[in-house]
Amino acid sequence: MRISGCLVSLLIELALALVSVPSSAEVLKIVVDDTIHPITDEYIGRALAEADRNKDKAVLIELNTPGGLLDSTRKIIEKIVASPVPVIIYVTPSGSRAASAGFFILESGDIAAMAPGTNTGAAHPVTITGGKMDDVMKEKIENDTAALMRSVVSKRGRNIEVAESAVRQSKSFTDQEALSQKLIDYIASSEQDLFKDIQGKPFKRFNGETANLNLVGQPIRTYDLTLKERILAYIMDPNIAFILLAIGALALYAEFNHPGAVVPGTVGVVFILLAIFALNLLPTRFAAVVLILASFVLFALEAKFMTHGVLAIGGIVTMVLGALLLVDAPIPEMRVRLGTALAVSIPLGGITATIMSLAIRARRNKVVTGAQGLVGETGVAQTALAPTGKVFIHGELWDALSPAPIAAGQSIVVRKVDGLQLEVEPVGQRSPAATTA
Repeated sequence: MRISGCLVSLLIELALALVSVPSSAEVLKIVVDDTIHPITDEYIGRALAEADRNKDKAVLIELNTPGGLLDSTRKIIEKIVASPVPVIIYVTPSGSRAASAGFFILESGDIAAMAPGTNTGAAHPVTITGGKMDDVMKEKIENDTAALMRSVVSKRGRNIEVAESAVRQSKSFTDQEALSQKLIDYIASSEQDLFKDIQGKPFKRFNGETANLNLVGQPIRTYDLTLKERILAYIMDPNIAFILLAIGALALYAEFNHPGAVVPGTVGVVFILLAIFALNLLPTRFAAVVLILASFVLFALEAKFMTHGVLAIGGIVTMVLGALLLVDAPIPEMRVRLGTALAVSIPLGGITATIMSLAIRARRNKVVTGAQGLVGETGVAQTALAPTGKVFIHGELWDALSPAPIAAGQSIVVRKVDGLQLEVEPVGQRSPAATTA
């Protein structure tokens, strides 16, 4: 019985060990369908580390991107070329693209492939406005990015001259053009077609070694973004970051005008912290943040001085400019859109000016509660005041003092509250202070 128990224990341990050991005959697949930014870099790096840890046969990166940040692109390329697991970059589905930064990533793969009807290239560096750069700066940036392209393409045995033309001349290529000019290795309609094409065919790794892959029929394991990465990727959309910043500033503005409301203050702090976190990962122009904050000052001044909309319009223009200049990105997809800037700035200007005007008006209004709320109220003398007596106001009897004699039943008006005694005078008679005023 003891031997039998030990045998059962050994079998259980062996089964658990076999379950915990990952299969080495898998292909790890990730999908990059977004702009290239720090979260993309983190996602790809995590996937490559997972593939290495599990001894997967290959990593398949399905790519569809308009481009993105050069710093993040460089880090992604570093991870791909250093990966001990072969990396296949596949531009798919049909109609998608690997433009700008995506072209660099495509060329960095051990195997580069495209689906029919896709395109790549247009890797020329641009400014935030897309306009002409200073000649010296233009030359420096071009030379730097061209050198990066040459260093990647030469190690993969692809066409260096044509690849460099995508940087210096902004050339783009269809899938057929890319294949005929040796920028990619295969055109395939699906993953399985691609695996059949590369079956047993040698390819050159970045370290100079020659390898081949047999992936037909191998299981494919999809590796998804974590919840944290999904949230960060969402708020890193510059349009979302700008909306969070604007709503957060408005909420704090409302809290300052209505102290103790709590909810606006809490919402404002949370939204602004989220916006700051996203903008910290993006190439942010902090002068643009100053413009956005200055717009709120102009909205407040509009409410205070009532300039018939002049300051409010100035605030809206300032906020729109701040939004458009907020993110210094190389492609339009990573900047705040004009439609978003206008859709946020115009309503926000109206709401902010309204809140401020209501607050200012409330401070200027006469107090209508408490003892001070009695000043200016009228009542009836219950007894003769010579100079003191009783008056009836708001359903209550008050001790009153009058500088002039008042007969019982005569109408009076309150001019001052002194503790529990009112200073009154006959209705229609103005006090000396009121006369001089």
